[in-house]
Amino acid sequence: MQLNNDIKRRGRPAKSGRDSAQTKAELISSGVEHFTQFGFASSGLEQILKKVSVPKGSFYYYFANKEVFGLAVITHYDVYFSRKLDSHLNNDQLVPEQRLMSFVNDAKASIEKYNFNRGCLVGNLEQEIALLPDSHREKLSTVMQGWQSKISAHLAVLDPDAQQEECDSLAEFFWLGWEGAVSRCKLVKTTQPIDLFIHYFLQLLRK
Repeated sequence: MQLNNDIKRRGRPAKSGRDSAQTKAELISSGVEHFTQFGFASSGLEQILKKVSVPKGSFYYYFANKEVFGLAVITHYDVYFSRKLDSHLNNDQLVPEQRLMSFVNDAKASIEKYNFNRGCLVGNLEQEIALLPDSHREKLSTVMQGWQSKISAHLAVLDPDAQQEECDSLAEFFWLGWEGAVSRCKLVKTTQPIDLFIHYFLQLLRK
């Protein structure tokens, strides 16, 4: 589904002294923080706008509607998270066997930093998928495919003799388990679910 972002803008730019690009970026950042903690479907825009001092009437100058805003938030998070993945999985300062655990430890530290209130935006949105617009479903699927391809490529480095199909399947399995473990961390307020998942995933790779 292709949304038309070229429709005539409603509202006026916020009178904050910031340029439009900066205000739009701050709105997206606020959206990432809010949706990661509280979800998309049940969230209004008031708190997101209040944090960056943008009146509700001005919101529609930057985004056609909440659906388009949500897509921008998902895209922003994907760019951020993909860079984080790449920084660990392509880190030449570590041997390949250490790179996945480097990502895991970074993620655990981030979860603890926010007192187990956030987790993964994509994983959180998947849990409320029945309430999201179809465009969000398509976007989340594309994002996850991209993340899986990064893990698959890493697994191919770990085992050059592995078949592509096997790497792809293991990468999908990784994200299924990872998102579940991250979600459980929010429930139990400890990173133990991630430790349990990664322990058995690495055992699987060693067979």
